Amino acid sequence: MRIEIELLKNGRKSDTSSTPSSQDYGRSNKFNSRRKSGKKSGGQPGHKGSTLKMSEQPDEIQKYISKYCKHCGEEFNGESIFKLHERKQEIVLPPIMPKIIEHQSFSCTCSKCGAQTTSDLPSHLRANIQYGQNIQSLITYLSVYQYLPSNRIKVFLQDIMHLSIGEGTIFNIIKTMSEKAGPVYEIIKEKVAWSKVVGGDETGIKINGDKAWFWVFQNSLYTFIKAAYSRGYQSITETFSDGFPLPVYVSDSLSAQLKTKTLAKQLCLAHLMRELKNFEQTFKSEWATKLKQVFKEAIEYKKQMTMDDYGGENPKVKEFENRLSKLLEIDYSRKHRKLRAFIKRLIKNRDSLLTFLYHLEVPPDNNGSERAIRNAKVKMKISNQFKTIDFANHYAVIRSVIDTSLKNSQNVFDTLTCLANQKLIAAE
Repeated sequence: MRIEIELLKNGRKSDTSSTPSSQDYGRSNKFNSRRKSGKKSGGQPGHKGSTLKMSEQPDEIQKYISKYCKHCGEEFNGESIFKLHERKQEIVLPPIMPKIIEHQSFSCTCSKCGAQTTSDLPSHLRANIQYGQNIQSLITYLSVYQYLPSNRIKVFLQDIMHLSIGEGTIFNIIKTMSEKAGPVYEIIKEKVAWSKVVGGDETGIKINGDKAWFWVFQNSLYTFIKAAYSRGYQSITETFSDGFPLPVYVSDSLSAQLKTKTLAKQLCLAHLMRELKNFEQTFKSEWATKLKQVFKEAIEYKKQMTMDDYGGENPKVKEFENRLSKLLEIDYSRKHRKLRAFIKRLIKNRDSLLTFLYHLEVPPDNNGSERAIRNAKVKMKISNQFKTIDFANHYAVIRSVIDTSLKNSQNVFDTLTCLANQKLIAAE
């Protein structure tokens, strides 16, 4: 009984809203929407497997030759003939030890004019002794891409790499890498702002104990992340002052997102359908079931649409529009307050519900943005919090470059190595 009362009071669970599963009452899988496929776990019939292949040019060969006959004990001599019987290979890692390279500059006095000429050292050498660019790439890789806290990076470098690097140095390296990534970060921002589709989302983080937010703006090729203390509209306009005049903007129903200037908007149907499922389960709402069915059919139809289906008037799309309009004409005055608020929200944003049926590139949900912002939650889960807003933004800059490189099928460590070598400044 208590659980039922709480559900009626809250009307929210992890499978019907964005509420974390840890806050579910009962934690039951009764309403799990996943269906059993009937297939056994593991590789399916016809699946092409893969295995290690032996190298034809091993780096080292160790030969094992018997000195005596195992049967009679006769000693083998120089005339004995040995034939290769079997080969086996193992892959090992050599001991990892830091390598110190000394760079020496020389001067020479000209015998003709008496002037002294001094050779130049590489431009990246600023201190008498410093960590190389591949070490900078590795530390950034471990911190931003693999989510390791600075203390664990310190221990890893000491135990595996035999490098003694303090946490302060690790922070400075991340800061330097963020500065090197700055030009690329600005390019990503411009690419997102003027693309055809932009997805937006936000998630809470901690900065030295205070509440803050990571914002993400992304599409299929680019991801732009920023940190801010505000979840309000100002956080968007501070970065994108003109909004998104060309893209269709995909988001949830946060007022700051909906207020943003865009060509058009698409509300995330995945969010809306979770709420509809909640109304089905909690209030036994037939109206919610019917509307959810419209959304499900529209999403399925999207998968079948061709280029020609987006040009001109589409009878099938018109049918979805009519069904939606009819459902929104409902008299909701006697409905539960939560359902009333939901219907009002849909009516207010009526033109943002089926936009995806008019644009080829526009998805019906904002899952891409949720995937992009999830990395920040994993970082928080492992590292707990950021110490300063500046360091949170250093993370955001580098993570933006990493996620963009992944979307463009680039190796993350190679990308960070290019950053460390300052070869990405002119990237497009």
